[in-house]
Amino acid sequence: MTLKNKIQLITYPDSLGANLPELHYVLRKFFAKAIGGVHILPFYPSSSDRGFAPKTYDEVDPAFGTWEDVEKIGQDFDLVIDFMVNHISRQSEFFQDFLENGFRSEYADMFLSFDKLSPDGYVAEEDLKKVYTRKPRPPYQKIERPNGTLQKIWCTFDYEQIDLDYDSPKTREIMRKFLIRLARNKPKMIRLDAIAYITMELGTNCFFVEPKIWEYLEWFDDYASAFDTEILPEVHEHYSYQLKLAERGYWCYDFALPMLVLHGLYMSTTRRLKSWLRKCPRKQITTLDTHDGIGVVDVEDLLNQDEIDDTLKTLYKRGSNVKEMYSGPEYQNLDIYQVNCTYYSALGCNDDAYITARTIQFFTPGIPQVYYVGLLAGENDIELVESTRLGRNINRHNYTLSEIREDFQKPVVQRLLKLMEFRNSYPAFNGEFTLIKSPDTELILEWSKKSYTATAYIDVKAYTVKITYTDPVASRTTDYIV
Repeated sequence: MTLKNKIQLITYPDSLGANLPELHYVLRKFFAKAIGGVHILPFYPSSSDRGFAPKTYDEVDPAFGTWEDVEKIGQDFDLVIDFMVNHISRQSEFFQDFLENGFRSEYADMFLSFDKLSPDGYVAEEDLKKVYTRKPRPPYQKIERPNGTLQKIWCTFDYEQIDLDYDSPKTREIMRKFLIRLARNKPKMIRLDAIAYITMELGTNCFFVEPKIWEYLEWFDDYASAFDTEILPEVHEHYSYQLKLAERGYWCYDFALPMLVLHGLYMSTTRRLKSWLRKCPRKQITTLDTHDGIGVVDVEDLLNQDEIDDTLKTLYKRGSNVKEMYSGPEYQNLDIYQVNCTYYSALGCNDDAYITARTIQFFTPGIPQVYYVGLLAGENDIELVESTRLGRNINRHNYTLSEIREDFQKPVVQRLLKLMEFRNSYPAFNGEFTLIKSPDTELILEWSKKSYTATAYIDVKAYTVKITYTDPVASRTTDYIV
């Protein structure tokens, strides 16, 4: 495995400091021992969605820095970068050429116009209704050409994010060039953003369509693996998709963990958590918080609907100024499958509850990933969300260097960093995981390798954590109260 089994940080290029050089400074100055890797969210020129509508992958947005800045961070930390495989920017040279020249464009075959999907340019309403989307609108947009004619084009997400056709040789040519270009920069991992949406096939839900999805994944992996770069398919949906990826040997995400941990801490029960820990993939990236909201759809069938509803009600009650409308259309969030809130705020800014949650994450099988706001135990940024009217901005505060210095000193952050350093340095986490039988209000999670053993005793009712670990050199067992 090329990726180190150490905690990753996930951050925008301008959220811990103003740009990539300042991010590199912050990582080395404050967090060098606490993290082993860094996932830098899209730093390419983009036309919307904070980087997720890339115009090209050949450049770094000059506002953030240069490729040299990215590479220097990768010399000190395991580097993870994004590849938005489902779509390209409406402002990209490829789509703009198609917009101008229509089917005479050399890039026309990259896109899914209705004229391409159907001989007469008609797609039945019943087929459109089958398509899995997270927006309450059809999966297409109408574009107007310079001559005034209208054409329907496949568009799953934002109107600036135009879907690509991977059955097109031209798409494969362009995206292969970009993928090789990214992999040659030697990131340890490339995340394939929105990968499940590229399996466009009328008559299906066009989401993770098998066996097509496996052929596409093999294609991406072929080019990345040549440069010792692993791929991480990003799929936000029912947990069974992660199990399918794991069965095929791919990395996957544990997007179910955030809601399961909240449910456990809110309701003082570990029953559902234990059930998941027994069967969750071992080759996974674990999360509690991300640049998006706290996922709800990922936990379906791991919690029943009443448990999901009770968890959400408690979140809005305890969630430090969070309002349900911040996750709704009033704040430009039409994705009904997630809740906008920082994880620290979701736990009522209770330090002990927060450290309990992170201990569960760090002892769960997989490589933990911590979002930059969570790293600093950040609270909901109500001022930002109200001023921008964008719900997801509640968890997207940009920290200045002076704010980082100040928040670094907070007791909860110091406790978190100490726990992260232990998780990164103790050898047992490269060994075997055991879920030890315990009462319903407790979790006992153990890792062991040879003479090294670390055991976490977690009380989800009292929000207390004790870690016991062996020191073979000194021939003793040490207690660590987190």
